[in-house]
Amino acid sequence: MDHQIEDLLEHWLPLADDAWVLAVITQIQGSAYRKPGAMMLFHEFGQGVGMLSGGCLEADLRRHAQKAMQTKQVTCVTYDASDESDASYRLGCGGIVDIMLIPLLKENHDLGLIELVQAFRHGRSGFYQLPLVKAGTDARQYQAAFYPEALTPFPASDFVRTGVFTQEAGESLIIPLRPRFHLGIFGGGIDAKPIAAMADTLGWQVTVFDGRTAYARAADFPHAHIMKLTAGELTANHIAQLDCAVVMNHNLGLDAAALKVIQAHPLAYVALLGPAHRRDKVLGMAGLSTESFSGVFSAPAGLALGGELPSAVALSILAQCHGVLHGATLKHLDEIMR
Repeated sequence: MDHQIEDLLEHWLPLADDAWVLAVITQIQGSAYRKPGAMMLFHEFGQGVGMLSGGCLEADLRRHAQKAMQTKQVTCVTYDASDESDASYRLGCGGIVDIMLIPLLKENHDLGLIELVQAFRHGRSGFYQLPLVKAGTDARQYQAAFYPEALTPFPASDFVRTGVFTQEAGESLIIPLRPRFHLGIFGGGIDAKPIAAMADTLGWQVTVFDGRTAYARAADFPHAHIMKLTAGELTANHIAQLDCAVVMNHNLGLDAAALKVIQAHPLAYVALLGPAHRRDKVLGMAGLSTESFSGVFSAPAGLALGGELPSAVALSILAQCHGVLHGATLKHLDEIMR
């Protein structure tokens, strides 16, 4: 199962009347597998949905979750991988991870998770507020809340990433949430298959646009939404829902038409397959330049990772796109984790 919060909630919703516990990382010191705001759900029969570590903490967390269910109290757990006497020492990461476990109860409105489901289904972004409380706090009195972007009682600009908000009532963990990233692939040829498959594995929504009869067949893109439309048939709504796009029709005219439609919208990332001389021809036909796009325009598409097979090309494009969407810069991990 994927570990996107949307997927966790869709798994939980049909069984929402059962007993569940939400586990969330509230703070880390040093290195850790996942960061503050990462969530996991535990079912009363021991099933876990999601992950908070590489798999070493979940068994112990399940024990704490069962205790939280039985007592209907908030449980707080700290794992110190730098302490040889700690159960997490074998992880070898050297970091300290604080996790809060909160039972989902009718009295606390299931921690507002229904509101999160509705927000995701309607494509709305917002912020999830979880008060930071002491272990043993009565979970029936615990109140979490989801706020749409325009209705936050705190400066939304301060929480591009998960952080702690302090007010008179105490501290809260503020977790920014948004629907899954949406990738548009313009061109449903066989080499688009690994791009769609990898993007789906990343938890992204994928739509393939191709009006040609022999392309974008459902059997080739089992996890993507297929739109059998030409660029001229696309509406503003089709493009506005996208975060990023890869243009790969293998046809100069079709690629030019696609770029012309895409350019009118502020996508974060647009990639065009093919060498630089082909890029120039396509842009010329579309009456555009490399400066015409509000986000990153990558042509030739992707990072120079080596390899020439469709899977290698897909990796290079999605690696670059992922970095753009997450505001990352290309660095070695040892530069970040020192």
